[in-house]
Amino acid sequence: MAKSIISLLLLIVSVSLSFKHGWDTFNYKNNPGSVKMMSELGIMGPVIPLFGFLTIVIGVLLLIPKTFFLGNVLNAMSVILIMALALRAGNLKMTLIEIPFLAMPVIMIWLKYPFKN
Repeated sequence: MAKSIISLLLLIVSVSLSFKHGWDTFNYKNNPGSVKMMSELGIMGPVIPLFGFLTIVIGVLLLIPKTFFLGNVLNAMSVILIMALALRAGNLKMTLIEIPFLAMPVIMIWLKYPFKN
């Protein structure tokens, strides 16, 4: 029971973050901090909406029981990509901040989908 509750809470947080980050990525020009961060990471122009679309797709995949595993794997891969780009840019602080976000999909895979019997 506790395992299902923890899994559900992590699912809610992960899906919420996916949709929020996806939406923020589409509206990055309205936020100067996002523009600065993306330019530091080397993410430019036409690739930015692709990241937003991928992030929203990951959130949808997490909600569907049959694609839950794939959504978590893609989520972990996107976090690893951000961490690698941050390391390449010399931003150790951003890399360390991403560690809990990398742990979340791994824990969710271990806990499994909360509504699956």
